[in-house]
Amino acid sequence: MNAELTTICYIEQDGKYLMMHRNRKPNDPNHDLWLGLGGHLEEKESPEECVIREVREESGLLLRNWRFRGIVTFSDGDWYEYMFLFTSDDFEGTIQDCNEGELVWVEKEKVLHDLPVWEGDKIFFRLLEEERPFFSLKLSYEHRVLKEAVLDGQNLPLQG
Repeated sequence: MNAELTTICYIEQDGKYLMMHRNRKPNDPNHDLWLGLGGHLEEKESPEECVIREVREESGLLLRNWRFRGIVTFSDGDWYEYMFLFTSDDFEGTIQDCNEGELVWVEKEKVLHDLPVWEGDKIFFRLLEEERPFFSLKLSYEHRVLKEAVLDGQNLPLQG
């Protein structure tokens, strides 16, 4: 099995998340969706090293502290990804322009209800807001449609 290893970080400040509107990269599978900051692990890189590097590359911000909140397993057909999810409210620097998308501070409530995000992302946003301890979330898609969600080994009902 070949699986992608990625990180994502939701940076928090004043009740908002720093979100990226993925609207600048050609052939982006996340085109026009809103995501946190992150990317693929490089060879011999830990998830923590990756998230620090990716946040710096995409935003110009340096994380001073972060929390490892969970692992999200994605699948769609033969494609698999393991995403290490972090949050941070302790950073320094000035936001710079990103070639992958527009960076915007968005109220947390709007992220859940007003922005186009992956359906499964709404599940882990709720877990973050509930301050749930470390979690493992499996999200199975078929052609970009969420078909199964499993939280810590228990099936979750899907919104219909």
